[in-house]
Amino acid sequence: MAFIKKIGFFGAPLMIMAAGALSTQGCESGVCGPCGSVATGSTGISGSAKLDGFFKAVSLLNSGSASATAQFEAGLANLEAAFGIEASGNLSARVDALIAEIEGEIEANASAGLSVDYQPAKCEANVAVSVEAQANCEVEAGCSADVKCDPGEVSVTCEGSCTGSCSGSCEGEVSCEVNIEGGGCEGSCEGSCELEAAATCEGTCRGSCSGECSAYVNNAEGEAECAGSCDGMCEGTCELKAGASCSGSCTGKCTAPSGDASCEGEVKCEGECKGECSGGCEGTARAPSCEGQASCDARADCEASASAQASASVECTPPSVAINFSFTGDVDAKASFSAKMAALQANVGVMLGSSARYSALFEGDACAAAQISSSLQGVIEAGVEGDLFVDVPAGRLECVLPALEEAADIIGDLTAEASATISAQAKFTAAVAGGFGS
Repeated sequence: MAFIKKIGFFGAPLMIMAAGALSTQGCESGVCGPCGSVATGSTGISGSAKLDGFFKAVSLLNSGSASATAQFEAGLANLEAAFGIEASGNLSARVDALIAEIEGEIEANASAGLSVDYQPAKCEANVAVSVEAQANCEVEAGCSADVKCDPGEVSVTCEGSCTGSCSGSCEGEVSCEVNIEGGGCEGSCEGSCELEAAATCEGTCRGSCSGECSAYVNNAEGEAECAGSCDGMCEGTCELKAGASCSGSCTGKCTAPSGDASCEGEVKCEGECKGECSGGCEGTARAPSCEGQASCDARADCEASASAQASASVECTPPSVAINFSFTGDVDAKASFSAKMAALQANVGVMLGSSARYSALFEGDACAAAQISSSLQGVIEAGVEGDLFVDVPAGRLECVLPALEEAADIIGDLTAEASATISAQAKFTAAVAGGFGS
């Protein structure tokens, strides 16, 4: 697993520096407490822009990790209940048991296997958080009294792949994206496609299906019509779960390759941007200093904490998962099997989305855990060199060391369990993508 090395302990030097700072500056009555907690997201623990930005990043990583794991485990529990599995063992064992049960059900009731149309989630650092954190940090550091940073014009230097508009050249795919309501789309349509004639449907067919339909509903006239995947020709409306070609009238988002000026929508870059990126950044997002603050001495420290906060606030587009099957089992088992497959369809998207988010937090050299761990090492070095407490108000000094110890404990606990969690979640993702071995 490619994330940060094991974190070292603070050690005696930092303790001595903290004790020395406390003894020389003291604490004014009533100013020191309450100090607040990193885990609960307290702000202004230290009164230092450098430290409080670090504490904020740790808090965001902690809450983001908890949210992602809770969503995955909630979906897992739902599927265990749907498939009649008694939960036991660690996360990996529970995932193994669920996969085995699903594979057994498929073998018994859908001998042709499952057809899974799967588009993974895409996760990006939150560039808006990076810009806001950069501005707030520089203000707290006293960089400038005249702050001019327009949050509506968010752009960052993206050390990775930009997935938005690019102010310079784009070394990757350039596309034109526009929202339309009932029009022709020369590229891929994400939304619904009103078919002009019978056609194949890469999504949910609502109407008549010339082949096997995975689900039916009664229309207003009480007649059964297809409301699922269709392995033949569909007449009616095709709801596209992922971008696909539309041979009729598209309502939703139309994306087409664009290299000319005729594009009437938003031009987006999918690749490395030689300029400033507005939108998303798969990698490290470094916000430029707001106008009037370029000479600030704290800018480098602010950039590091703002980038870490952006990575810890990672945002993911939900994955697209459509599960299709043809029932071949005993007729008495059809209702039970269909209910289990419906539960799988209902929970799998949330589970895969939360898994992608968790991996984005802890996997890779530019992930939030790696950046925050690196920041922690920088904090330790500053403490040993005596620079850590320079900007800390006397009334907040005794809050600093407990908060640093809490932050180190949080990072240590999270990174210690990350490898096993990612491995277990990855098994489930691979099973879904592979149609559970079918």
